Amino acid sequence: MTGAPERSGDHPVAVIGAGLMGGAMVERLRERGWAVVVRDVDPACAERARAAGATVCASARAATERLADGGVLALVVVDAAQCREVLWGEQGAAAALRPGQTLLLCPTIAPEDTEAIAARLASQGVDTIDAPMSGGPARARAGTMSLMLAGPEATLQRHAGLLADLSDSQFRVGARVGDGARTKLVNNLLAGINLAGAAEALALAQRLGLDLSRTLDVIERSSGQSWIGSDRLRRRLAGDTAPRAHMSLLAKDTRLAVAAGRSTGHEGVLGPQAAAVFAAALAQGMAGQDDGALLDWMREHPAGWPPPKPPTEPKP
Repeated sequence: MTGAPERSGDHPVAVIGAGLMGGAMVERLRERGWAVVVRDVDPACAERARAAGATVCASARAATERLADGGVLALVVVDAAQCREVLWGEQGAAAALRPGQTLLLCPTIAPEDTEAIAARLASQGVDTIDAPMSGGPARARAGTMSLMLAGPEATLQRHAGLLADLSDSQFRVGARVGDGARTKLVNNLLAGINLAGAAEALALAQRLGLDLSRTLDVIERSSGQSWIGSDRLRRRLAGDTAPRAHMSLLAKDTRLAVAAGRSTGHEGVLGPQAAAVFAAALAQGMAGQDDGALLDWMREHPAGWPPPKPPTEPKP
């Protein structure tokens, strides 16, 4: 067993957000022997965590109060607004965090939000590991997802066992909290560009009268291959529409990445176009669909569309 031994009422790990990624992480940690306490607003997610052997609490603060000295609070929510609500909203976790404990910050959010959260917690003696994830729920469950880690080396070393059980693909991108967020935005901007390009190419293949599955076979073994294109579009062609990664997530991430670029004077060419594509899909009510549904959107827009300007990131 890799995890720290459980003391009466103490859990070395608390997970706030047990949805697709967070739930997979909970199952992985329980399998590896960690005692985990969980809070999720969705009763179904909470029940799955309970079935995996986690202790379920009624609030983020209650979960954090069960956290052991030196334990880790993992935030696996969607955006910066949810992070702030979990930490400082009603029954928020921050009031229960103690010096020597650590926040593992997993969502894809703007670097300045990561830095602000870390600075605020540092004032009460709590460390932050900037730890965006990539790879999807199946890889999170298997412990093979990518973790982009930034933070003080001593903090990373102190939690090396937990990080190793969560991921065998760790990338320590820097000591500066916020560099994990920056790396994730760069990655996800390319993911959005690749998915939009793959969907457009298959929509063109359909217009040319080609068999889409055979065309994707060729692409997967040729220079046009991309992991996200294969993963999303192969499932879409098979009729699998289950939302494993909501369209709203890549819409958010590409928007954040474009905004981060503009803050440095980098406008880019393809990034703003990809962000505009995802924004247009959201405007047509596709936010809750799997992002592979971008193929459907491309099929419906063979003549192009009036591209909206990529939305700017709203101020908190």
